[in-house]
Amino acid sequence: MTFDAVVEVRLRPGIADPQGATIERALPALGFDGVGGVQVGKSIRFTVEAADEAAARSLVDDLCHRFLTNPVIEDSVVTLTAAAVA
Repeated sequence: MTFDAVVEVRLRPGIADPQGATIERALPALGFDGVGGVQVGKSIRFTVEAADEAAARSLVDDLCHRFLTNPVIEDSVVTLTAAAVA
């Protein structure tokens, strides 16, 4: 089976996010008041072949831990959906 995978990577709580802080400080000057808690992360999208969703999740989780994230300072959230058959 083919699955569409989306991996959202963000900094762990307590890790400084200078990009997010810079954006948050700039927003009021651009007329965007009341926006807070800005965090910058990355989104990685790809397809994966696996026997079932559990196998796909295991593969993507291993990929995140070994390559896509720095597990010391980053967390990831994985979303899998069955790919549309063309």
